[in-house]
Amino acid sequence: MNTSELSLDLIVQSKQQIANGIFEFDLRHPDGHPLPAFSAGAHLSVKTPIGLVNKYSLSNNPLQHDRYVIAVKREERGRGGSLSMADELMQGSILPVSLPNNVFELVPDRPEYIFIAGGIGITPIYSMIQSLYHQNIERFKLYYLTRDAPSTAYMEALAQSPFRDQVIIHHDEGDPERSFDLWPVLEKPAHRQIYCCGPRHLMEAVKDMTGHWSRDAVTFESFGTDAALSRTNVPFEVRLQRSDKIIQVSEQSTLLEALRESGVQVSSSCESGTCGSCRTGLISGDVEHRDMVLEDHELQDNIMVCVSRARGGTLVLDL
Repeated sequence: MNTSELSLDLIVQSKQQIANGIFEFDLRHPDGHPLPAFSAGAHLSVKTPIGLVNKYSLSNNPLQHDRYVIAVKREERGRGGSLSMADELMQGSILPVSLPNNVFELVPDRPEYIFIAGGIGITPIYSMIQSLYHQNIERFKLYYLTRDAPSTAYMEALAQSPFRDQVIIHHDEGDPERSFDLWPVLEKPAHRQIYCCGPRHLMEAVKDMTGHWSRDAVTFESFGTDAALSRTNVPFEVRLQRSDKIIQVSEQSTLLEALRESGVQVSSSCESGTCGSCRTGLISGDVEHRDMVLEDHELQDNIMVCVSRARGGTLVLDL
């Protein structure tokens, strides 16, 4: 996003470590004014202390108008934004953020909601279940899957919540053989609405198990660094078919970032390959598709430029 869209300067009211490597920030208006309203599932774009703009989901109840709460996982192998948030941002710091934006909207009036969270993916879902509960809607179930108890954000808060009987927390201790079996949960659609947020491997598993569901009944959100962390990036070049412009993309940059830096405007929102707003026509090239949106028959002619990239060589885009 353009840094001019970072229209709020908020103060860090408090910072606390809520799990191993996960830090929660309570953000307030410096003068105590109410903050712009947000809806459950929304996120903020945040200018991190090193200057990178990252997106973080709001985890608090939308009924709270005096604060925004975000939780940040300290990623050693990321681009450095989360490290600077965890290590440099302190109580009293001023943090530039955007207005809340939501590409993970909670659909109202569903007979039942199923939430599947993996790791730090709990953040938007925690906001969602708080919102539902305070609307006296208790037709939901949360499946929260993590490695172990020390790395589980909001575990104590969930265990003490009034909706604790609707929460299942499972730790696999890093052993794939101990993964939670979601098939009994997902086997029958039964007019339920699913929200899944977490690592790419979890979302891909849920997508595979819900192939027989209505597409509108299953909604995903991921964290954009996940795909990059799990795969090796290589530099490549992009040629824009209409302008014949050539752009170089480094291994540290996303295709979307390289396009923006070259003055090419492309619509985007989630920047994690889950909302579909950055869909761009693909003419040719060896693409590594990392999104959660495109169907198999769309892969040859489309690319989500926020997360997908070339395996090398040249990509030709319909721009």
